[in-house]
Amino acid sequence: MSNHILLNDLLNLEDINNTKIRFNMMFEGNWNPIELFQNGNIQTMLDGQYWNYEKTKSYKEGQITLGFVKINTDLWLLFHVGRITQDLNIFNGVGYTFENLDQYTKFCGRLIIRYKNKSTNLIRLANSVINQCEVYQILPDVFDQDIFPGYENVNISWKDLQRVITKEAWKTALKNQKAVYLLTDKSNGKQYVGSAYAENMLLNRWQNYIITRHGGNDQLKKLTNEHIENHFYFSILDIFKAKTDDHIILTRESWWKETLLTRRFGYNSN
Repeated sequence: MSNHILLNDLLNLEDINNTKIRFNMMFEGNWNPIELFQNGNIQTMLDGQYWNYEKTKSYKEGQITLGFVKINTDLWLLFHVGRITQDLNIFNGVGYTFENLDQYTKFCGRLIIRYKNKSTNLIRLANSVINQCEVYQILPDVFDQDIFPGYENVNISWKDLQRVITKEAWKTALKNQKAVYLLTDKSNGKQYVGSAYAENMLLNRWQNYIITRHGGNDQLKKLTNEHIENHFYFSILDIFKAKTDDHIILTRESWWKETLLTRRFGYNSN
């Protein structure tokens, strides 16, 4: 028997057969619900929660709906629990009115579950997945991305990086590792490979991008600040212990440039 605390051990939903869970995640680069949550755009998120697509209805009147947003690979944040009060019979738009279930408000924005999503369907019957949803953490306050997700899971926008780079968990993680990192321009797919090995390592390097936007890189200097703020994402390709010889980091940086063709098709000049 598993020793994990499951989602319904905590929520105690009585009518599981009349409950649906919507797993909201980034869609084609235009819909990133965790960013919407962090920026306070809750109404936009609720519109997405109660959206019908062109030919399929998402819910029925009286159903309970749980809304989760993806934090990283297998971690999801609860942002809403509601009940459908009216089917508006609208397709390709917001199809329902709803009421908030206030008894669950204390968990919204604070409850994080671990769930390995293997389906392309965003909306699932609760009875088919709820026993796979493990309680990962209940935050002391509303989520603001202060959790460092692990080096292999970092994929963060410039705007989010600006917010979290002052958080102690992020500062500690970034200043203790030499690394090869990747910048991705989501507007055109072009990439830039860089490395961090000087004092405070990744922290110092990425702080520089927040201050200057371009980090001193010639091709990035040609872009506007607004373009970088709105389209650039930061991730980590390789990490190394602080005592690793700098030559090893530089060799790996060159290897990634060759592999990803960032000198030919990206923003690397050398």
